[in-house]
Amino acid sequence: MIRIRSAACPFAALAVAASGEDLLQGAVDRAARDVEPRVIEWRRDLHAHPELSNREVRTAAFVARHLERQGLAVRTGVAHTGVVALLRGTGDGPVVALRADMDALPVTEETGLPFASTARATYLDREVGVMHACGHDAHTAILIGVAEILAGVRDRLPGQVLFLFQPAEEGAPPGERGGADLMLDEGAFDDPAPDVVYGLHVTSRQDFGEIGLVPGAAMASSDRLTIVVKGRSTHAAYPWDGIDPIAVAAQIVLALEALPARQVDARVPSVVSFGAIRGGVRHNIIPDRVELLGTIRALGPEVRAELHERVSRTARAIAESAGATAEVEIRTGNPITWNDPGLTHRARPTLERVAGRGRVVEPLPWTGAEDFSRYQQRVPGVFFFLGINPPGVATADAAPNHSPRFVVDEATLVIGVRALAQLAVDTLTGALPLEPRAGAAPVSGTPGAAR
Repeated sequence: MIRIRSAACPFAALAVAASGEDLLQGAVDRAARDVEPRVIEWRRDLHAHPELSNREVRTAAFVARHLERQGLAVRTGVAHTGVVALLRGTGDGPVVALRADMDALPVTEETGLPFASTARATYLDREVGVMHACGHDAHTAILIGVAEILAGVRDRLPGQVLFLFQPAEEGAPPGERGGADLMLDEGAFDDPAPDVVYGLHVTSRQDFGEIGLVPGAAMASSDRLTIVVKGRSTHAAYPWDGIDPIAVAAQIVLALEALPARQVDARVPSVVSFGAIRGGVRHNIIPDRVELLGTIRALGPEVRAELHERVSRTARAIAESAGATAEVEIRTGNPITWNDPGLTHRARPTLERVAGRGRVVEPLPWTGAEDFSRYQQRVPGVFFFLGINPPGVATADAAPNHSPRFVVDEATLVIGVRALAQLAVDTLTGALPLEPRAGAAPVSGTPGAAR
């Protein structure tokens, strides 16, 4: 039996529908109440059976089976394991795209939940645990629930809804392509072409049931940085007989991580960080080379481009000053996740109706990255955040996304269901009008290179 803890706010807005049961918004809310137990059941099943990027075979079959039962036109095998489904309403109204990501992470779960993952897989030639440590199981279950709800009112929808269940948001394995970019290349937006796209992400950075909505740059671009510093090996007792690439690498790390504070516009958030330094085999041998692995993130396209230039120039200049060389490679990854400002403003009343008065907030932009940005380069889009901490648990005390202890309060799932379903309904009926896109940050890049 599934036990559901009652949420304080998910149905606070049902009074809107009480004036008439025939109102479409009210019908959607009532259907959301009915589907909630199944959404929780689906999420638990998916959580117990996580799959890594481009390997979401069971997950895709699970999704496709549920969508076909609702009479949707389902296409599988998109971008390896992606599922695209179309719900046809009536008339020639807009086409609304809704997206969920399906992949899990190479993380060994430590939540102690009765449905915790015990899955194992091979990742980068190592056996690892696999866990939905970022909430993609919740996203997938939520969107299946939305599909069921909208299928039940399809005769009252003046348009079409395109459901995107995407693999490899966390990045495709080395040597493979995947994610949003490959979904688009394989026709996810071609027939029909959507007019707008919506998506959500659960987060422990927000309180229970709170919706975070950021106009403009909501999440950063993400680029992968590799620097190979080449010196000349020597005995560690006689460093003057060689060129120490470790010392040079240390100077490069400190200099590059300071760039956002002093050499680019500090009013536009950006960050340069290193996650790995590789070099040397013994305590008393200075090696020939050191490899640095890092990331460059920015919330503005101009700052992003300027950082690329300054990172390359600074690293090479520091190496040259010591008689070494530095080979710099920057692989552009996800663009900035750009919420169309006008569309975001018009979507806010819908989300406030769902979450409750004062429960839609505007948090600071994230320096994390999302390949949802790829869809937003094609059509106007809004990507928002849903707080999933239990009431009384402070965000500072909650395990973050990607942690082996990350947990989702299941009473928040129905809020996500209602949010996406009501955005679709309001867009199709004109309550949330569409306008030409005001602007975006169309920065090209290599898909899946960095998150």
